[in-house]
Amino acid sequence: MKRSPLFIGVGNRFRRDDGVGLWLAREIKRRGPRTAEVLETDGEGAGLMEAWKDRGEVFLFDAVRSGAPAGTLHRVEVSKQPLARNFFRGSTHDFGVAEAVELSRSLRGLPGRLLIFGVEGKDFGEGEGLSPPVETAARNLLSELLFRGEKT
Repeated sequence: MKRSPLFIGVGNRFRRDDGVGLWLAREIKRRGPRTAEVLETDGEGAGLMEAWKDRGEVFLFDAVRSGAPAGTLHRVEVSKQPLARNFFRGSTHDFGVAEAVELSRSLRGLPGRLLIFGVEGKDFGEGEGLSPPVETAARNLLSELLFRGEKT
């Protein structure tokens, strides 16, 4: 039996824009197909590797800091290109998303398709709620995913 795609939201909702991945995961769970499998996580690498182990398709959402304008959406299909470590400069984990991806790649443990959506953050300070450019980008991405289905 074919498994549904897995949607992973990464972040910390108490660090403003760092919660964008969690926001997207919750909205997909609430508004997406009933068969959608959704995981919310803080981005610890070993847990990510276990979650996507033996999966066909995984869509991961996280806030990034690459120096692009706030709200910029980055899409990286890691089976086709490496993931830039500088995207996750704000991660509190020494072994986070980028490290989990590259270790999985070296161990031949990546899912069949792993598509990472990074939303460029603006405010990573204490508190809840997304900054306006990040919220706009997240809502636009959610609409795209819901209208196109998960085959992005």
